[in-house]
Amino acid sequence: MTFQLFLQHLVNGISLGSLYALLAIGYTMVYGILRLINFAHGDIFMIGTYIAFYAMTSFLLPWYVSFLIAIVLTCIFGIVVERAAYRPLRDSPRISVMISAIGASFLIENLAIVFFGGRPKAFPIPPLFNHIVKPGGISIVTVSIYIPIVTLAVLMALLYIVHQTKTGMAMRAVSKDYEAARLMAIDVDMIITITFGIGSTLAAVGGVMWGLKYPQLIPLMGLMPGLKCFIAAVVGGIGNIKGAVFGGFILGLGEIMLVASLPALSGYRDAFAFILLILILLFKPSGLMGKTTAEKV
Repeated sequence: MTFQLFLQHLVNGISLGSLYALLAIGYTMVYGILRLINFAHGDIFMIGTYIAFYAMTSFLLPWYVSFLIAIVLTCIFGIVVERAAYRPLRDSPRISVMISAIGASFLIENLAIVFFGGRPKAFPIPPLFNHIVKPGGISIVTVSIYIPIVTLAVLMALLYIVHQTKTGMAMRAVSKDYEAARLMAIDVDMIITITFGIGSTLAAVGGVMWGLKYPQLIPLMGLMPGLKCFIAAVVGGIGNIKGAVFGGFILGLGEIMLVASLPALSGYRDAFAFILLILILLFKPSGLMGKTTAEKV
């Protein structure tokens, strides 16, 4: 592999890793507060992509208006899912909430097939994101430049919210102990709703970026990316925001470099994520940047 080709694959890996990181942050946010894996997260990501698609194609809105509408409506949709599928089971055993999350995922996927149809659709790509630049002789589509920038901006904004605002302080308090947070006059239900809203917003941003990068939409498009981003969150240390980003980049770079180095294994690129998950669970179950904590029963 020449150095130029290596740089080409590196750019592709960083771009894919940034997409995984955006979704993995949403997983880790919800887990950090509720100790719940939101298995519907990948489907919320899919809904955001379809909203942006129909806003541009059916309502003929400009791409920036369509993307903003997709983000806002997906945020609302995520909050509705939390209130309908998770809040009624807040005090139930953990397994009941997990089953509800899986059921919500299947329900969203099948409703999407009914409303959007099973036929693949082509996501319209605005010219701003479809230019090709050639620095140093490598070809880079401009969307591959914007994706890491968006991911970095989202990460910095989220870290500021979590560590520098009263809402973030309340989130950290709720993540430690529900009852103690209630005694401190924190509205736990509101904080959980805000957390789901932020997670769903990140899913929408990731969905729009995914549509620009891989412009084929199907109702099950969130299934495999959702699983991979869950794996990325586990690899980095689920519950740790920086760890989720780190795990996303590891997964994205690992996939691209595996295919680049061993083209014969290109059909097994999805298996790489699950092998990585098994290795992490065997040797460092808390993740690369996570902390070992006692499980609450």
